[in-house]
Amino acid sequence: MFVDTAKIYIKGGDGGNGMVAFRREKYVDQGGPAGGDGGRGADVVFVVDEGLRTLVDFKYQRHFKAPKGENGRTKSQHGAGAEDMVVKVPPGTAIYDDDTDELIADMVYHGQTVVVAKGGRGGRGNIRFATSVNSAPSIAENGEPGQERYVRLELKVLADVGLVGYPSVGKSTLISMVSAAKPKIAEYHFTTLTPNLGVVDAGEGRSFVMADLPGLIEGAHEGIGLGHQFLRHVERTRLILHVVDMAGIEGRDPYEDYVQINEELKLYNQKLEDRPQIVAANKMDIPEAEENLKAFREKVGENVEIFPISAATKQGIQELIYAVADKLDQIPVTPVVEELQEEAQERVVYKAEKDPEKFFVRRDNETFIVEGDYIVRLMKMTNLNSHDSVQRFARTMRLMGVDQALREKGAENGSTVRIGDFEFEFVE
Repeated sequence: MFVDTAKIYIKGGDGGNGMVAFRREKYVDQGGPAGGDGGRGADVVFVVDEGLRTLVDFKYQRHFKAPKGENGRTKSQHGAGAEDMVVKVPPGTAIYDDDTDELIADMVYHGQTVVVAKGGRGGRGNIRFATSVNSAPSIAENGEPGQERYVRLELKVLADVGLVGYPSVGKSTLISMVSAAKPKIAEYHFTTLTPNLGVVDAGEGRSFVMADLPGLIEGAHEGIGLGHQFLRHVERTRLILHVVDMAGIEGRDPYEDYVQINEELKLYNQKLEDRPQIVAANKMDIPEAEENLKAFREKVGENVEIFPISAATKQGIQELIYAVADKLDQIPVTPVVEELQEEAQERVVYKAEKDPEKFFVRRDNETFIVEGDYIVRLMKMTNLNSHDSVQRFARTMRLMGVDQALREKGAENGSTVRIGDFEFEFVE
């Protein structure tokens, strides 16, 4: 099953909780704090595995939650950090944040890695809160929550050669003749709904990967027909093999087909206009094809490489394979990968520096809601079962100006305040 899109949920591991503990040694009078820090939560790391070809695994597993860090221990021992969760994807996978549509990473080459969801840091144990005023604090932090997000995966096939052309021009028949691929072949449009990959043996130790891609129609760059499902695959190929029905069986003019398909490629991605291309003039076993080929050559000029073939009878197939292999020898693999890497590096997103203590207060009927990444994270990291920890959180809110902002919004003694998933009473 070929699956080239998927939407999944990922979450970095939460940090381990810090611990409240004290030294209890026989000859140590009034032992101080000895609670260790929690370990860091695991990151969710995506890595390219060249052995994968589709996103089918994500059809059955859509949630990835990394393990939590270990809690702190007594005797000032810190908890162990969790081992990162590795998620394997095929080469050519683009990872997008589903909420913002921002491109997170373009996974191109084998072994490439990217951290998509970071794990939370471990909470601090009470050894971190000892001061000259309070030498035996009963304060410890909960672990920081790991980053969570929905991401969208889009696979763009990385093949050497991409077959393009109108529906029913013979692309599937051609790849079935030159490789072991077994695409569905029938006499109706859009028989091919997903890319079919085949390895073509060109002899003399040479081989290349060919992709039979769904047919194009006018308006494909706008998503008409199978538009974008097809075009995102062709932009990764090193060479375009343009298959044209030279017999004009469906009443279309071969030259107009050729011009229209190239126009769709250019409108989708300007760089495809300069991508090396070979024309396979198919269905030459039909009588009308010879005359049409002659007119076609006159219109496209001498700079376009044309190979008359018949995928049905194998006429001219071997000459075409040799020509494609020779052409690929002139197009190194690395520039295509480097071009993709350069695009990813140029795609810099400039974000305004966030004020870590910025927050907003709004009123929802009788409830006052405090919003802000920092304050919500701080709330989650506060041990609400510890009086000292709650007092510390209240003191932090007061210093940040949250109390004053609540008063300005109309909060009074006993009013309900919500921060994240927690509700409590406002006390003057």
